[in-house]
Amino acid sequence: MSAEVDELYSLLVPLAEDRLIVPRACVAEVVRFSKPDHEAGAHNWMLGTVNWNGRQLPVMSFEGALGKEVPAATGRTRIVVFYASTGQLKTGYFGVLTQGFPQLVRVNRDVLKLHTTEGWPDEAPVVCRVKMINEFPLIPDLEKLEAMLARESIQA
Repeated sequence: MSAEVDELYSLLVPLAEDRLIVPRACVAEVVRFSKPDHEAGAHNWMLGTVNWNGRQLPVMSFEGALGKEVPAATGRTRIVVFYASTGQLKTGYFGVLTQGFPQLVRVNRDVLKLHTTEGWPDEAPVVCRVKMINEFPLIPDLEKLEAMLARESIQA
């Protein structure tokens, strides 16, 4: 197998106390933070919606989805816009709050190893934690995030 096929461009997305690692192809754009319009009765992890390219983009806090405190927005806060792949969201996209600029990395099986699949509630949107050189990022379950957002928009 060629090295070109063996490597995957990915983004390390900084959270308040952790990092996510996601394939670059899952991300449409990274945009400056703007305060979401909060929907009454929504879970605390559902921050609301922002106007993005003429669409109402649902924005969530990954930390909040894990049951942790939702971090306060700072000057470095951004929104990572993900493609919605399951068709559950009418917008076709959703946003996740990040505490800084994502970092582009190339990963392959030599630098990325499974670390743990435990330590989160069953409903948590986490596939696993991996070891990448001296980092231990989480791999989010993007389909579960999309389903959570779809259920939230039906309830709100």
